[in-house]
Amino acid sequence: MMRMMGIEHALLPAAVLVFLNSAGAADIDAGKAVFVHRCAACHAVGPSARAGFAPQLNGIVGRRAGSTTDFKYSAAMKKSGIVWSEKTLAGFVKDPGDVVPGTSMRFWGIGDEQKVANLVAYLQTFKQGGPTPAR
Repeated sequence: MMRMMGIEHALLPAAVLVFLNSAGAADIDAGKAVFVHRCAACHAVGPSARAGFAPQLNGIVGRRAGSTTDFKYSAAMKKSGIVWSEKTLAGFVKDPGDVVPGTSMRFWGIGDEQKVANLVAYLQTFKQGGPTPAR
């Protein structure tokens, strides 16, 4: 009996971690997978990130929308007045046209809130390191 209790107690932390992940805690590794499969064809992150087909996303949280100098943004994005926060970024990823009507971003969005949270958590790991935002 004593031995059985030890096994149960050893498994308890693992069960708690599974519960916490299923309860909505963001998973950076899962966010990386979302980025690779849904975003990386157009956007870049990391030390050598530069704009290409779309703006680089280093330091996106806290950055004014449409402000990097190496990308030509739509008029709608420049005029949006958005400063990206976790909430505004999550809303944009979920439905870009709803958050910035007239955006030139051609993306249907991600409806799964957990995937969006994971993606936002992953993007937050990249601090400003690309082109300097315009002031």
